[in-house]
Amino acid sequence: MSGTVRVLVVEDEELTAEAHASYVGRVPGFEVAGVARSAGEAARLLEADPDVHLILLDLHLPDGHGLGLVQRLRAAGRATDVIAVTAARDADVVRHAVAQGVVLYLVKPFGFATFRARLEQYAEYRARLEAAAQGLGQDDVDALFGSLRPAAATPPKGINPDTLRAVVAALREADAPMSASEVADVVGAARVTVRRYLEHLADTGELERGQRYGGGGRPEVEYRPH
Repeated sequence: MSGTVRVLVVEDEELTAEAHASYVGRVPGFEVAGVARSAGEAARLLEADPDVHLILLDLHLPDGHGLGLVQRLRAAGRATDVIAVTAARDADVVRHAVAQGVVLYLVKPFGFATFRARLEQYAEYRARLEAAAQGLGQDDVDALFGSLRPAAATPPKGINPDTLRAVVAALREADAPMSASEVADVVGAARVTVRRYLEHLADTGELERGQRYGGGGRPEVEYRPH
């Protein structure tokens, strides 16, 4: 299991597939083994390449549900690890993913920082598994499973988790990028306060910054989710 982790990206939307493949290439220790736009194409690539270690799997594919691909792989005796990368938030879907051995579940949309953190968790899991002795004690097993669970993030000083969630929700529900003033109007907070939250989210990769021109004055910074 040592060496570079070879990743198959399975995603039907072209731009999203390109983005995820680009993200993989930016994480040390990982490389793209291929990109598939359907379950059928993914199955063919996996059959031709037995050395894929990890599948980044969208669950809504044009020729079937992503978990159907996982079922076929398991039935064929292939234990390739799978990270679900999907907008599906239904509890039943999550339960079935866990039951079929999906090691991590990454909800769209997300930024590079979140993506990198999940791959780094997976890399730690692989490293622990490789280093483990044949006989695992309870502490060893707990450490293995724990490596697949993100540590609870502590917001920086002055960042209230409830306000942070409100800011993120406002942007995700919007039809277009928003300025600090526009987000402040939605969440009912001061513009200077909201701008601090937006900059924090942009710095951690959860949001993208852009420039809004018009009105003859200085361009205004606007924000949107990845």
